[in-house]
Amino acid sequence: MNLKGIKLTWLGHATFRIETPGGKTILLDPWVMGNPMCPASEKNVKRVDIMLVTHGHGDHIGDAVEIAKKHNPQVVGIPELCHWLRKKGVKQAAEMNKGGTQTLGDIKVTMVHADHSCGIQDGDEMVYGGEACGYVVEFANGVKIYHAGDTNVFGDMAIIRDLYAPEICMLPIGDHYTMSPREAAYACNLLKPKTVIPMHFGTFPVLTGTPSQLQKLVKGVEIVEMKPGQTL
Repeated sequence: MNLKGIKLTWLGHATFRIETPGGKTILLDPWVMGNPMCPASEKNVKRVDIMLVTHGHGDHIGDAVEIAKKHNPQVVGIPELCHWLRKKGVKQAAEMNKGGTQTLGDIKVTMVHADHSCGIQDGDEMVYGGEACGYVVEFANGVKIYHAGDTNVFGDMAIIRDLYAPEICMLPIGDHYTMSPREAAYACNLLKPKTVIPMHFGTFPVLTGTPSQLQKLVKGVEIVEMKPGQTL
């Protein structure tokens, strides 16, 4: 896997920090303080320029509002989720919808489909958060990374391959709430990436899928098992 100067850090679950060669810091699915897999040294977020949120479940937006208020990043999400974030005090909500692309700093962000539920726990209420999504992020150096968010495998992953051709894919493998390694292996057949970084596994006992199970089911794909806090 050649990141061409990009620094990629897994903070556990579906949360990643990406530092671009141009000096921008991107946070995907900001759940750090309450994330049991996130190392203690990473729970104090020091900088965020761009935040990408795939959907409104607490294990993906748990710290979105607090971090956004502190660092004032551009926050990307589907319109209904951005509306909720604005109500909570987020100032730079860069809403978009599936199929759209916008340029933020030195990256291009395309929102793509995900097959998952989406509700926001707001106090005692569960409010509608729009649909779940994934993102294809294209960097100035030509690298394209696909963060699938929480999703089942779906046939239109082949469209993501044909239109955007991401060479690095972050895929959930935990089972129960998302794909298991079996479905993730099928997703690899559709996406045809060079590298897959498994995510959304091991955080809770119910998330039983493992990277080694995925490795046994795929051929010709590099499976990179990251440790929480590890930077590539």
